Amino acid sequence: MTDRAHSADPTHFAPVIIIGGGLHGSSTALHLARAGVHALVLEKNYIARHASGVNAGGVRTLSRHLAEVPLSLASREIWLKIKDWVDDDCGFDQNGQMRVAEDEVDVATLRTRLQTMHEHGYTHEEWIHADEVRSIVPAITPSIQGGLIVRGDGSADPYRTTRAFRFKAQSLGARVIEGIQVHQLQRRAGQWQVQTDQGLFTAPILVNCAGAWADKIAAQMGEPVPLEPVGPMMLVTTRMPHFLDPVVLGTGRPLSFKQRANGTVLIGGGRLAYVDRERDWSELDFRQLAQGARTVCDLFPHMKNSVISRGWAGIEAQMPDGIPVIGPSSTEQDLYHAFGFSAHGFQLGPIVGKITADLITTGQTALPITPFSIARFHAGAPSPTQELFHG
Repeated sequence: MTDRAHSADPTHFAPVIIIGGGLHGSSTALHLARAGVHALVLEKNYIARHASGVNAGGVRTLSRHLAEVPLSLASREIWLKIKDWVDDDCGFDQNGQMRVAEDEVDVATLRTRLQTMHEHGYTHEEWIHADEVRSIVPAITPSIQGGLIVRGDGSADPYRTTRAFRFKAQSLGARVIEGIQVHQLQRRAGQWQVQTDQGLFTAPILVNCAGAWADKIAAQMGEPVPLEPVGPMMLVTTRMPHFLDPVVLGTGRPLSFKQRANGTVLIGGGRLAYVDRERDWSELDFRQLAQGARTVCDLFPHMKNSVISRGWAGIEAQMPDGIPVIGPSSTEQDLYHAFGFSAHGFQLGPIVGKITADLITTGQTALPITPFSIARFHAGAPSPTQELFHG
């Protein structure tokens, strides 16, 4: 592919247009640029405004939906060399992630999960007994029953990461336009015509990375999907003395809990805000936050004395089966989708960009993406098997 002007204004043409500049859009632009294809990214807000920039930053292979495991493991290989890819370490800390069992029901759930993983040949998840949980996390409640751990997992700074992918892609020739609204799409004479509030843009190839708004793009192509906009809430405390290294996840109760390098504690876990995507608006649900706070204090009693500094929620896309849409359109040529990451897409960002770029430049990918086909939402199509902890 080469850059060729197909319109009166050559700046309005690109070999690939990517709608959405979050982590998956920026990652796609970077991988395309590494292959010599200079994409144009159209972002309606600013890069990392919603899900990509305000999530918990989990770099997690632990507890993935079975269909996601190969992608997650492949993405971890990129994370381990992230500075080589984007000239920034992205705040990546490889301190591990563990999912803890509070009672015997949780123990049975986690043991079943581990057996399922072993039956499929995956050994990166490991059972640890209660005494080892307490040795790794001394501040946790003495009543803890054990847990699963992936010692090579960790966390990173989502805003910094997304911007690093964006700037590296630009340094290699990608272009980014922020604050631009896409209104209508048409395909004519082998070209995508993308009508925006800043004029008409054209490209032979189009990528839909529009996040919580991606169903609007898909619907125009005759591919309606049951996407639900959601707003996972996050809280952060004021600085506290160091007490925690790994990210701690709940089992029977939703929780994502980590202490950052500056001493503040980040609390998430998928509890949802009220959202209105048409207005780019979210409002915290304080009843849900109170339930999350009780979980935190049950697991870490000393947190009763902590002080919440602020809370927030970004809008992202939830799919009914909890896994994303990745791959080519089922109705249109030269259209690709990467959306619907259902509150756990951050770790996958580096590999999803590579998959999408490989599909565009070579027509294939080495990773199994059939479970993520948008065609699974067609009437009568079978749904992927739901495995434990796909969220």
